[in-house]
Amino acid sequence: MFKLNEIKELIKLVDETSVHELEIENEGTRLSIKKPNPAEAVIQQVAPQAYIPAPQAMAPQAVQQQATVNQAPAAAAPQEAAEVNSSLHKIVSPMVGTFYRAPSPEAPSFVSPGDKVTEKTTVCIIEAMKLMNELEAEVKGEIVEVLVENGQLVEFGQPLFLVKPE
Repeated sequence: MFKLNEIKELIKLVDETSVHELEIENEGTRLSIKKPNPAEAVIQQVAPQAYIPAPQAMAPQAVQQQATVNQAPAAAAPQEAAEVNSSLHKIVSPMVGTFYRAPSPEAPSFVSPGDKVTEKTTVCIIEAMKLMNELEAEVKGEIVEVLVENGQLVEFGQPLFLVKPE
């Protein structure tokens, strides 16, 4: 059986990471924590012979707003942003792990927005299972944006940087 403080700690860990679902089985008891979206978490604890649903966090109700007459300029802005992003190269995470912008906490970041990079420029480190894996840009260009925070857990295929190719 899981203790309440253990469940609270697991919920906190899932909430603070990009993990969306966690399932643990211990001595015939299964604990499942699912995070369908950032505003809602669902927890279920199943004993061998019983099903005990836990309370669900309720997402705040969306406030409906009336549409205004001048929606054309607002609709054009996301389309322009999509066009700009389509011309940028995304450097993505090749694995699940922890993202680090620098080789050590005291060292400067490998790259920052505005920096020029080549195919062999190290842009970050992804730590997976206590192994530090350096990630190279693989494209020549300029770093436009860093999409994740230092120390953040990243998933396979998650965009980390946007690069304007040369």
